Amino acid sequence: MPSLDIKFIISSKWAACFALQGALSVAAGAFGAHALTEVLDPKALGWWNTASQYLMYHALAGLMSAALFSYLPSHKNILMLFFAGNTLFAGSLYIIALTGYTFLGMITPLGGLCYLLAWGGLAFRLWQFKNADNHQN
Repeated sequence: MPSLDIKFIISSKWAACFALQGALSVAAGAFGAHALTEVLDPKALGWWNTASQYLMYHALAGLMSAALFSYLPSHKNILMLFFAGNTLFAGSLYIIALTGYTFLGMITPLGGLCYLLAWGGLAFRLWQFKNADNHQN
């Protein structure tokens, strides 16, 4: 049996988590479009839609980052930031839309901050990356 690189195992678990978040985004978007249009007011439906969109954007970003995991050192923190951003940002908007507990809006910017840190960290790591075939820049 061939041995698996530990980096592949770690990144595949993260990739699976982000794939599940992508599926959740599709399911939540469909649920919002078909079941919640008559239940939620337009403002709450807007929160729901924003949560679904951002969850998908950053699930895809997490998948991309997981694919790059074995090439970028100290990359796990970027994956954790994308995951935390999805949980805090989209999660808080989903809860606010369903419950009307707008005080939870204090959590949403923390998710946005996680997104910004993840994107910044990814950009920094990619900027530092040196391909074995291309040592320029």
